Amino acid sequence: MTSGSYIGISTMKPCSIIRSSYKSSSLFGFSPTKFNGSSSATKGLLFKSNNPKSNNSHRYHCCDTQIVGFIRLINLNRRDFSVSNSIWACSRNFNTRICANLGSLRPRVVLLIPNVASNIRNQSTSVDSHVNDTSFDKIYIQSGLNAKPLVIERIETDQGKFEEVAEKRSDGSNVNIENLEDLNKSKVESELSDIEKEAWKLLHDAVVSYCGNPVGTVAANDPADKQPLNYDQVFFRDFIPSALAFLLNGEGEIVKNFLLHTLQLQSLEKTVDCYSPGQGLMAASFKVRSVPLDGSNEAFEEVLDPDFGESAIGWVAPVDSGLWWIILLRAYGKLTGDYALQEREDVQMGIRLILKSCLADGFDMFPSLLVTDGSCMIDRRMGIHGHPLEIQALFYSALRCSREMLTVNDETKNLVAAVSNRLSALSFHMREYYWVDMKKINEIYRYKTEEYSMDAVNKFNIYPEQIPTWLVDWIPKEGGYFMGNLQPAHMDFRFFTLGNLWAIVSSLGTTRQNREIFTLIETKWDDLVAQMPLKICYPALESEEWRIITGCDPKNTPWSYHNGGSWPTLLWQFTLACIKMGKPELAQKAVNLAEKRLSVDRWPEYYDTRNGKFIGKQSRLVHTWTVAGFLTSKMLLKNPKKASLLFWEEDFEVLQNCVCMLNKTGRRKYSRFAAKAQN
Repeated sequence: MTSGSYIGISTMKPCSIIRSSYKSSSLFGFSPTKFNGSSSATKGLLFKSNNPKSNNSHRYHCCDTQIVGFIRLINLNRRDFSVSNSIWACSRNFNTRICANLGSLRPRVVLLIPNVASNIRNQSTSVDSHVNDTSFDKIYIQSGLNAKPLVIERIETDQGKFEEVAEKRSDGSNVNIENLEDLNKSKVESELSDIEKEAWKLLHDAVVSYCGNPVGTVAANDPADKQPLNYDQVFFRDFIPSALAFLLNGEGEIVKNFLLHTLQLQSLEKTVDCYSPGQGLMAASFKVRSVPLDGSNEAFEEVLDPDFGESAIGWVAPVDSGLWWIILLRAYGKLTGDYALQEREDVQMGIRLILKSCLADGFDMFPSLLVTDGSCMIDRRMGIHGHPLEIQALFYSALRCSREMLTVNDETKNLVAAVSNRLSALSFHMREYYWVDMKKINEIYRYKTEEYSMDAVNKFNIYPEQIPTWLVDWIPKEGGYFMGNLQPAHMDFRFFTLGNLWAIVSSLGTTRQNREIFTLIETKWDDLVAQMPLKICYPALESEEWRIITGCDPKNTPWSYHNGGSWPTLLWQFTLACIKMGKPELAQKAVNLAEKRLSVDRWPEYYDTRNGKFIGKQSRLVHTWTVAGFLTSKMLLKNPKKASLLFWEEDFEVLQNCVCMLNKTGRRKYSRFAAKAQN
């Protein structure tokens, strides 16, 4: 019996194990597995089965006896490898998928590449010279920058087992990687408080693995919960604070895996009632499932099962998932220095698909993004359909991220120009029409209605009677905020925390507007922060308004859940905004409030009542984004320099374009001469 060894070097590590009883072959020492429709040239190389279900699920075949990897190539003449720290051999580019079945033995596989510092950018490593060398007895890996090349030796014994002989630097010095990791870990742990240690344990316990590699965190991980519903899935928006906590802690692998696996889910077919939404849609969540292979009761495969909204309440697709994915991609590059990930062709294509779905021309006349109710963090009916602030702030951030990361060439230059134009239009629109302060309310109070002209002051035909009585008494003389929504004859004057905080983080607002938002928060601290930071919105919908707008939603009763509930996960965004505005003491004050109760209350999802006194009536405990939001806030306060990598300063090019837009006429004249010019 022959035995073979193979090592894959890649940027992504999703692979698994396949059951097989084949003993020998002319290729890699095994007999090729036969699949219908495969050519003789590719027998033994596979990625998808002929199972009809494989069209709807992203599948990797698994077994308990041999190692499987796949290499995805644009064409067979181009190889795209980069160093990874996994025993699995995987890479993803764009078109061809190949999975190599590597023999029926179970060799002991050693970890070939230790974790590198998070700020070192992975460098491409050519393997052309090793094409005919199937054992790869020695691998020389150069990590880039000033790091010394690391030499790792592997020896295959007579029994077919691999032994790790030595780990040496090229200068001859021995390095004990495990001891260094233990020293660093013990140093960090000694600086942590008991509640932080508990939080880190809970966060790591929530990690979900796919084919042996971490890919995300479950939404909630309460062992006492007998009905987890969909809280045992990995949600895009929920994973963001977890991802930032891992990145700030130097654990970038899970974030990289998440970005790449969810990107692969992007291209899956989505159908609801025989209707397929457009390309570029990102899932709301996914779950790792083990399902039996067809025709076998023993073999199984792991499957990533995504939910694009077809399983959600109300069948609403998540608009914010794609926006958060782009924002996280930028954060990954900023915090790890691994910009090679965002330069990959498949990742660039993923960015373009998301942008094209957001920038598509339609019937809407506004530069803000038109969405339905339930398409963001407030994923139930709450009267935020139309142009909600949260989506606009995330949209603006995603556009700025994309302009930084997109590779400019003949194919993308028009898209980059469209992004720049939309940034300017959106910035002007939000700053001009969504801003509310005492001066603006006085203007609205004196609006004339039914104005039919290009020079109309009341452009959206807002009736002064829409100004709510609570706002007149609540708005301070100094300070202001971005209102929740703006549509024809409709202004939603509620204060939405996430949208306002992210407007500060992304510089969607002007410097003056950002300062005034903080003035408002400080003035209204007892309303917006109270005993548990932070209110998701203020005030709550009550009485007849609650019945009409929420549809009598029993979960969104006044001062509960999305309807004025307090969400500790908003701490990290509040902390980031505070650091940007030079007010870390405000963030520390909010974190101290949360720290007194979160561990005692077992890390609830949200709190109820006007002051945030009670644990939410349907709140899940040991909720991961509550844990991660707290940890991220603590680390941002300890590392304000890293925090500065996550927010944006004023973009003067966008500002200049905004000024230019004010000088343009709002309507193009069309005449017989113009018509002739087009013929």
